Amino acid sequence: MKITAVTHSLSRLGGGIPAAMQRLYVAASGRDALEVDVLGLADCHSQEDAAAWSPLSIASCAVRGPAAVGYSPELQQRLATSDPDLVHTHGCWKYTSAHVLHWGRATDRPYVVSPHGMIDRWALQNSRWKKRIAGRWFEWAHLKEAACLHALTEAEATSIRDLGLSNPICIIPNGVDPVRRSGDAASAGAPRPTVLFLGRLHPKKGLSELIAAWSQFARRHSDWRLQIAGWDDGGHEEALRSATAAAGVNGSVEFCGPQFGAAKASLLAAATAFILPSHSEGLPMTILEAWAAGVPVIMTPQCNLPEGFAAGAAAAIEPTVDSISDGLTRFAQLDEASRREMGERGRTLVRERFNWPDIASEVTAVYRWLLGKGDQPASVRL
Repeated sequence: MKITAVTHSLSRLGGGIPAAMQRLYVAASGRDALEVDVLGLADCHSQEDAAAWSPLSIASCAVRGPAAVGYSPELQQRLATSDPDLVHTHGCWKYTSAHVLHWGRATDRPYVVSPHGMIDRWALQNSRWKKRIAGRWFEWAHLKEAACLHALTEAEATSIRDLGLSNPICIIPNGVDPVRRSGDAASAGAPRPTVLFLGRLHPKKGLSELIAAWSQFARRHSDWRLQIAGWDDGGHEEALRSATAAAGVNGSVEFCGPQFGAAKASLLAAATAFILPSHSEGLPMTILEAWAAGVPVIMTPQCNLPEGFAAGAAAAIEPTVDSISDGLTRFAQLDEASRREMGERGRTLVRERFNWPDIASEVTAVYRWLLGKGDQPASVRL
């Protein structure tokens, strides 16, 4: 089977999507003689981050016109000449979707779409007028004509059905690599109790609410520190820094900038807790990475990982100032042993439910089914 995967960005600017794709296709390559090519749009970090995709074959294609649209004749040409049996789109709302739609119509071959949370209710309201234009132009046709839609969670599958999309849906989560660490739980190594946020700095992540909640929490827990690590999206970092200064908590809030590789691992290793007060997510890779590192998690139900609550690996908050403040306070009251147990439950959860080899097998089974080479997988709902 020859598969071409298409996405907006193959660099850090793509957030968790390229990271998840890279691990998925490394784990899947070679299964059932699967051959994978990956196409994305070129950006300022494409060359710098290309090595992370090894040993996969990738191409960052030049964009013509506004980068926000993502029109790429080169990508369309590569799709045509690579002659895949099936294409898998990751993400929505850029012209990459139209390129895949055109390929599907021209070849009458199947394609899969993974929205990665980009068509849930909150996401559709964000930049609504732009998405209305893209939807009428190409995105709704791209979604409706997909041979299968891929939901990361039950909640995402429900969101897809709520939009009236009747395609088959496969429900398969992202995964995470195990982390080998020595010593005790992450909290034991921290120089001071530290709450870590890691991800892109965007309003949907609930960071404005987190800063306001931290100003309440820090008055009672002045020894604690909040680290905010990630890349700025649309100038949101400046607003967050201004809010931090206005709240008078500059001394306990640290903006760390984008963190990758060993630097990111060091932040996780030193964290007492990981927090994601998000309004909307597909399936956040950063939470899986925190669990893999044995770090307890504080998150909203909108993160779409109810397994974490059920397993006792996460504490629940809502994306509101008071709820975040209360959640931080409850977590700070836990003793070290309870925090360690919470983190270890997260390790167990990702080992049993979110490991890449099993996930790659499930995705490959969907490809085989769509190409008439296997039975309908258990992950698929008609």
